[in-house]
Amino acid sequence: MDKRWIRDGQVMDKRWTRDGQEMDKRWTRDGQEMDKRWTSGNTGLVGGSVPVFDEVVISTSLMSNIESVDELSGVVVCQAGCVLETIDQHLEQFGFMMPLDLGAKGSCHIGGNVATNAGGLRLLRYGSLQGSVLGLEAVTADGTVLDCMSSLRKDNTGYHIKNLLIGSEGTLGIITKVAILCPVRPQAISLALLSLDSFSTALATACRAKSMLGEILSSCEFIDASSMECVTKNLNLVCPVAAANCYLLLETSGSNGEHDQAKLEAFLERSMEESGVQDGTLASEPSRMSKIWQLRERLAEALLLEGYVFKQDISLPLTEYYALVEKTRLHLGNKVSRCCGYGHLGDGNLHLNITVPHYSHEVARMLEPWLWEQVAACRGSISAEHGLGFKKRNDIHFSKAASAVALMQQIKKLMDPKAILNPYKCIPDIY
Repeated sequence: MDKRWIRDGQVMDKRWTRDGQEMDKRWTRDGQEMDKRWTSGNTGLVGGSVPVFDEVVISTSLMSNIESVDELSGVVVCQAGCVLETIDQHLEQFGFMMPLDLGAKGSCHIGGNVATNAGGLRLLRYGSLQGSVLGLEAVTADGTVLDCMSSLRKDNTGYHIKNLLIGSEGTLGIITKVAILCPVRPQAISLALLSLDSFSTALATACRAKSMLGEILSSCEFIDASSMECVTKNLNLVCPVAAANCYLLLETSGSNGEHDQAKLEAFLERSMEESGVQDGTLASEPSRMSKIWQLRERLAEALLLEGYVFKQDISLPLTEYYALVEKTRLHLGNKVSRCCGYGHLGDGNLHLNITVPHYSHEVARMLEPWLWEQVAACRGSISAEHGLGFKKRNDIHFSKAASAVALMQQIKKLMDPKAILNPYKCIPDIY
């Protein structure tokens, strides 16, 4: 249709109409004009939800009902258009919480979270959505409503079809409803921030935290010196510990504040006795914890203030975790403004970020496929938690064997023979 839409027999050249009113590159919702913006959804990193050529965009924003909360089992049933933070706030009155926590929680939809098997800040404690989603409903390419809804924790009957849809990025079906097992909301939360002399010290400290804090450890986040400099300088935030080569952010959550505080204090005392741990602080007041969390959660915002950002979401063996940042820094040299790394040390997910004043074709060519080759060499994953989308679909072979990719293509062809569900995404073309 050559960049045009036809509606009711009328050609619409780059314009939309609603209720007879022309909308030139604008949307309205509830009577409010939205100039090139969305109020929710469509978040992502690899273009998984972005139309590329001739797609029709389906919005689930009106499917926003939270249908039920089982106060005995902690299972919430909700429609795909529910915003993640809204569900979490609703669960609070029942004493539960969402097992998923993301920086985009105020706008992302649970359907998209499930479709991408989103990870987040507390995967260390609560695992991925593959384990938390008990059931789902989806619409397949031929319009069939696929009912895989279940609120049972154990159901070992036949193939686990729901797991095919979780993480499929909308290429096998449109998720419309989910049932999620939610943990009890913790009564006591504490936060520790440590400054360390090296990544090897950070790794040893993280292992000690898993051993000494065990069941109450809910998050283990790594921040390197360059990332901390970026967020404090660009956003005028204050780091409450001494400057160092890297930092470790540890969160504990449990049901007994005194017990958890005692365990965390014992861990900190032991850590401060070890060489390489330079400084540390402990917080349990919500306002102070919020300020410390901003140092990690607002890093993406701070990086954008430096120009164009090449963002990479990868998963690596812990022994190779920071070595890749250092290799990339040497590889790119003075062609970039900043090369830094931060992420979820508890599960090996590294967010590698490279900033340049303006988009650079030279840097882009130097990064890919060189970076994917480095990841593949240590048997890592080129996408830890953001999927493949449009950007990485043809690079899947760096992380998956040819036989596995071929089977994915066969499944796609079986479930969506005309390739109408989120085309050009997730897996290489087969048509």
